[in-house]
Amino acid sequence: MLIGYNTNGLADVDATQAIELLHRIGYRGVGLTLDHGLLNPFAADFPDQLAHAADRLHELSMRSAIETGARFLLDPNVKHEPTLVTADPAGRARRVDFLCRAVDAAAALGSDGVSFWSGTVRDGAGDREAMDRLVGGLERLLDYAGGKGVPLAFEPEPGMFIDTMERFGDLLTDLDKRGIDARTLQLTIDVGHLHCQGELPIAETLRQWASRLANIHIEDMRSGVHEHLMFGEGEIDFLPVLAALAKIGYSGIIVVELTRHAHVGPLAARQAYHFLRPRLDAAGAGGRGSNRA
Repeated sequence: MLIGYNTNGLADVDATQAIELLHRIGYRGVGLTLDHGLLNPFAADFPDQLAHAADRLHELSMRSAIETGARFLLDPNVKHEPTLVTADPAGRARRVDFLCRAVDAAAALGSDGVSFWSGTVRDGAGDREAMDRLVGGLERLLDYAGGKGVPLAFEPEPGMFIDTMERFGDLLTDLDKRGIDARTLQLTIDVGHLHCQGELPIAETLRQWASRLANIHIEDMRSGVHEHLMFGEGEIDFLPVLAALAKIGYSGIIVVELTRHAHVGPLAARQAYHFLRPRLDAAGAGGRGSNRA
């Protein structure tokens, strides 16, 4: 298990700068959020950006995951839109196209996979209609990612159509009923989201979904409040969480996600690393890679 940091918490740096900064701190993984200023998949020089990032990841022995939660990349006016459950079919197609570009990025970088979510239903559509929209996009995305050999990691997100682990189970059931092979659909679990929504104990939830677990997001959080907090500012006891990940043999990246700390990104990244490193060691999680800080 390696500690990583999501670049949505680092403002005003490009991909290679972010990779180098995190490596100096001691991180051995990075969650690369595709966005305007960092690996923009719609930029003319995107292939060159990918090539430079791939070289630096290789040189520094850093693992990566591709994150797709950019707030205003597809629509400068509405956060996260369009999504896989947007009412407009053309909008949903734009989201699928973006996610396919993310798959291409993961393939080029040798990343662990692509993390993504459902989106929020904004037009009052019922559960059946929203599920139809989501599954339609997922079917195309699963086929595309399968052809590239890139894992997909679905993240239940508070406030979105698929918000809890139970709802993710509903999605898997629906895919199975339609004859869509979802055996390759894996999971991003955000530890803070589990605590926020009362999906407790966290360690038991991690054990329950161990076979699909491909990506972990981590930060502190308070019950009932979806706000990503610096470690120690919320309510989560992290040692049992990390011990559970070690026990189930999770070997991926555990990615710190502190989006709202982007204005102090390097400082927040250092503080987060200093918090997690000794607790990871105490939990027997291994995967140190470096003792630098």
